[in-house]
Amino acid sequence: MARILVTSALPYINGIKHLGNLVGSQLPADVYSRYMRARGHEVMFICATDEHGTPAELAAAKAGEPVAEYCARMWQVQKDLADGFRLSFDHFGRSSSARNHRLTQHFAGLLADAGLVEEVSERQVYSIDDGRFLPDRYIEGTCPNCGYERARGDQCENCTKQLDPTDLINPRSAISGSTNLEVRETKHLYLRQSLLRDRLREWINSKTDWPVLTTSIAHKWLDDGEGLQDRGITRDLDWGIPVRRGEAPWPGMEGKVFYVWFDAPIEYIAATAEWADATGQDDAAWQRWWREDLGARDVRYVEFMGKDNVPFHTLSFPATILGANHDGAEPWKLVDYIKSFNYLNYDGGKFSTSQGRGIFMDQALEILPSDYWRWWLLSNVPESSDANFTWDSFQGGVNKDLADVLGNFVSRVTKFARSRFGDSIPDGAYGPDEQAVIADLGRRLAAYEAAMEAIELRKAAQELRGLWVVGNEYLQGAAPWAAFKTDPARAAAITRFAFNLIRLYAVLSRPFLPDASAKMLEALSQPDDAWPDDIGEALATLPGGHPFSVPDVLFQKIEDARRSELEARFAGV
Repeated sequence: MARILVTSALPYINGIKHLGNLVGSQLPADVYSRYMRARGHEVMFICATDEHGTPAELAAAKAGEPVAEYCARMWQVQKDLADGFRLSFDHFGRSSSARNHRLTQHFAGLLADAGLVEEVSERQVYSIDDGRFLPDRYIEGTCPNCGYERARGDQCENCTKQLDPTDLINPRSAISGSTNLEVRETKHLYLRQSLLRDRLREWINSKTDWPVLTTSIAHKWLDDGEGLQDRGITRDLDWGIPVRRGEAPWPGMEGKVFYVWFDAPIEYIAATAEWADATGQDDAAWQRWWREDLGARDVRYVEFMGKDNVPFHTLSFPATILGANHDGAEPWKLVDYIKSFNYLNYDGGKFSTSQGRGIFMDQALEILPSDYWRWWLLSNVPESSDANFTWDSFQGGVNKDLADVLGNFVSRVTKFARSRFGDSIPDGAYGPDEQAVIADLGRRLAAYEAAMEAIELRKAAQELRGLWVVGNEYLQGAAPWAAFKTDPARAAAITRFAFNLIRLYAVLSRPFLPDASAKMLEALSQPDDAWPDDIGEALATLPGGHPFSVPDVLFQKIEDARRSELEARFAGV
């Protein structure tokens, strides 16, 4: 049994996430965690809301709520949606937790002790009417490149040009709209990442099994232009983790907070500590996952994220971990594998909250149960390139895969058996046809497992569907409804074998389709959901005489009229 630590990139607190966000980190991490648990491994699956920084304050102000209350409310919203999509977190934490406050301050102190933090004077925009420095994203104005009137001080979202606040024409505060701005000097702490460039490069080069997408982004940030740059870890904000050096005040940093990019990944560790607190365990319970001197050396740590998060997880967070262990006193766990994803687009364009374009997590669950979405997203996961959601493709995935293949098999077997054999599975000995299917399934199962182990999720979905197809082809060829007329004993054997196929599919499909899996096992009155070590033995689990029930239709088809209606509803303005 292995010990596997899984983290998903933290969803930001300012609103409900769309399906592209879901398939870019949390959902693949869930499938992998479920699979590894099914194989008997000890898994710790951690996620949390990312709550600090400029967008949280702006979203709270727009909602008319204090930022702490806003974040608490939105945490519950995101937690409920995660539950709705059956994301099997061991703990879903909050980056605003007391644990993350202490750990972030602790890491900052260790980095300072290692000579990796320096104080830097900067010139930043100050709003006289707001009485505060404005981070780049708090400043709006007209883009000098394209003329877009709501460009931010860091980037124009219309033409994507990187900007400095002083580049904007007619700049104004995004908080109050005030144009009474001036440039003032302020001081901030910088993490001297550049001093760790060689160690980071050596570490990244050692990860020969990482996806090309992950390593190519890491090397781009390491080597392009002037290479890895030192980066500010503090901000002049009210909402965040106060800047302290461990337990002590940090002279000159009064009133400042740590920058969100610095504290957010530390929340992976803090959320595991939150899990220990929530389950009544001591610090040793979470430290065995994160401290190599306390048991984490035998842990395999896998991170899931969209490609926009790769630089922080291949460079900045590892710089924090490496730098904190400058004297060997605190060997924290570094990630072993980073699974990164490209983007999911919506009908050839981007998802857009403001334009009502695309499907968001709450809307999706109002339309159809989570398994429908899980299947399409995972069978089209954007691994090697960007993927594109269309309602036509979604309809095809639901109808042709879920309804016509898996759902149809379960329905045909259970309804036929009820009509011919009553409420219990008939008995019967397997023959050459069944042995041939067992051999075929054994080969296909090995391919499915290999894809899951390699975290090639699109391929794994294809292999799983192939396993379902074998059952349908067997059932069609064996035709128990015809055999029943001339050889009832043979029909009974075919039917018993088909019921065992349903159980097998329930077990193998659970990482992708947890609700459908549970319904299949319930219909079979079968609590045994152990992953098969031997296909032949697995397909003999249910004996003759075992009770069953006919489940409700597992998957309803999407009719053309319904597809057209949804397509129009989510097209945006």
